[in-house]
Amino acid sequence: MRLLTFTTTGSAEPAPRLGAESDGSVHDLAVLADQAGVRIPPDLLSLVQAGPAALAAVRGLLDGAPPRHAVHRLEDVRLCAPHRPGKIIGVGLNYVEHVAESSRSLDTDKELPPRPVLFSKPATAVTGPGAPILHNADLTAQLDWECELAVVIGRTAFRVTEEEAYGHIFGYSIVNDISARDQRRSGQWFFSKGQDSYAPFGPVVVTADEILDPMALDLELRVNGVTKQKSNTRHMLFPIARLIADISSGVTLEPGDVIATGSPSGVGAGMVPPEFLVPGDTVEATVERVGTLTNPVVDAR
Repeated sequence: MRLLTFTTTGSAEPAPRLGAESDGSVHDLAVLADQAGVRIPPDLLSLVQAGPAALAAVRGLLDGAPPRHAVHRLEDVRLCAPHRPGKIIGVGLNYVEHVAESSRSLDTDKELPPRPVLFSKPATAVTGPGAPILHNADLTAQLDWECELAVVIGRTAFRVTEEEAYGHIFGYSIVNDISARDQRRSGQWFFSKGQDSYAPFGPVVVTADEILDPMALDLELRVNGVTKQKSNTRHMLFPIARLIADISSGVTLEPGDVIATGSPSGVGAGMVPPEFLVPGDTVEATVERVGTLTNPVVDAR
């Protein structure tokens, strides 16, 4: 299933709703549940936390022809971030070519890291499809992009093995790991990567059963229609199962948590000369089988 959070027009403060997207249509799951006399969680995070039985109930609601009032055209709704994760764990330097370009432009180690390089983004950094990426020129002149496959955790994971890792995944999405390159502080990335709007997330969460091999997905990022990044998840230095095993060796991963699995090469800081986002730009991050996450850049001073 392709699960999402959306709002409808016609209300001053529309409440976010849980939906499922299929062939350009959005099915309002609350309406379908009311019609069927079935109780389902009210939002995507609650659905993830509720486990397989709740997911099966939602899947059952999509069988058969829905009533007209339960379906919206995709272009008639506003998509929100799928949910606000409890924690977002980013992975740095997880594509070999990105390690090389980072060593040239960001003063990172030129040697391949022996273990995953991890950092965190706060939940307040999350923003949804179409929402603005905030460019505050008082804080940065080096706002950069990073297209990344996002892994959404579905079952609590602590000290799981690589063989067990995939059993703890709910689904997949996209995170654009926005970074203020000139806000690294003594090598620390939190403020550089954790500011409000620096984690565009969405447009949907595709359940794990729909993507049988997440280690073979094309990624692409465009700025104003010009391709900047183009790669495939098979080029990850540390694959998804290794990331989950490594992180959960000491940090409990909870349902709804997101792992942003790393960026391929082609970031703005690595361009010659360097290129950075400015107000008026539009950024599109695409992951095969998931979709495209589009965000404008706006002046936030």
